[in-house]
Amino acid sequence: MKANIFFKLFFFILLTLFFPFYLFSQGKSSSYNSFTVVLDAGHGGKDSGNRGNNYYEKKIVLNIALKIGKILEKQSKIKVIYTRKSDVFVNLIERANIANRADADLFISIHCDSFERNTLVYGAGTFVMGLHVNERNFEIAKKENSVIFLEDNFLQNYDGFDPNSLESVIGLTLMQETYLDQSIVAANTIQNSFVDKLNRKNRTVKQAGFIVLKYSYMPSILVETGFLTNKKEGAYLDSKKGQNEMSVTIANAIKTYFYNLENTLVNNNNFNSNNLPKKDKITFKIQIAASKNFLSTKSYNFKGLKLISREKRRNVYRYYYGNTANYKEALKLKKRAKRKGFKKAFIVAYRFEKKIPLKEALK
Repeated sequence: MKANIFFKLFFFILLTLFFPFYLFSQGKSSSYNSFTVVLDAGHGGKDSGNRGNNYYEKKIVLNIALKIGKILEKQSKIKVIYTRKSDVFVNLIERANIANRADADLFISIHCDSFERNTLVYGAGTFVMGLHVNERNFEIAKKENSVIFLEDNFLQNYDGFDPNSLESVIGLTLMQETYLDQSIVAANTIQNSFVDKLNRKNRTVKQAGFIVLKYSYMPSILVETGFLTNKKEGAYLDSKKGQNEMSVTIANAIKTYFYNLENTLVNNNNFNSNNLPKKDKITFKIQIAASKNFLSTKSYNFKGLKLISREKRRNVYRYYYGNTANYKEALKLKKRAKRKGFKKAFIVAYRFEKKIPLKEALK
């Protein structure tokens, strides 16, 4: 009997001493067990992309995407998913669907730019979903969006979207506006790396209406690595050296974005707005759906979830679950909503019933 008690005590001591080290070695000590990034190599198959100076955009961006993925896959907490790993054609909407099905944390679409009217133009730039600030941004989006004409049933898939119509493009911005702030953070991280690490000409972070970004339910960006129509830059992007440098820089920027995001969540995990002065009081809700259809906020319409609220903005009804001043509780509510089947659920923040960016609330 005494021997049995002694054995149990000895086993408990061993477990206490070594189990924390096991957890640490498995990368489970953080609140973020996994960060999923989807790498989308633009074009492919029958869609060669732009052919500036006879370079193939589809080949260059695939090489860069695969190299980025190879670097990121060495990180235990980062999971990499590709929209394509070979020279195949993938519909724009399917690229977004791949990211949505994976419940990804970041979507990055990689491209090479062109500008036939001035072949001296060069530099790297990043784009997020939004209204076009100028004609040049609109032209870039039109070029990338025109790929839908190579798809079967594109009118049905994209609800009659016309890449040449500004009105059609304005309608694209509604779904991605919720992720705009975090998309800009990710885009800035990559853009700054281009400038600081590679001394690339800074074409800055811009907004434009890209179909491939519109249908993704997470922070999403499109990277234009450079201009194939510029002989010097085209040769650089087509070279092994250029592709290695671009992939290392983008991969490191993604890691920086992830670790900054992880640290933000850890530092704010126990944030409670009730501790703030009344004028600064912040509440959190979980957005679970957005639709043009009006629904009663009864639980039977939302898979049994209660405390549902509704908000109408720009002819779109947004439906929210819960209402709390505690960020940790908001994380639990989001998890509960996802278990109920709302896989795209995410946290939104309010100050005095006015919606504000989540990162501003957590400050």
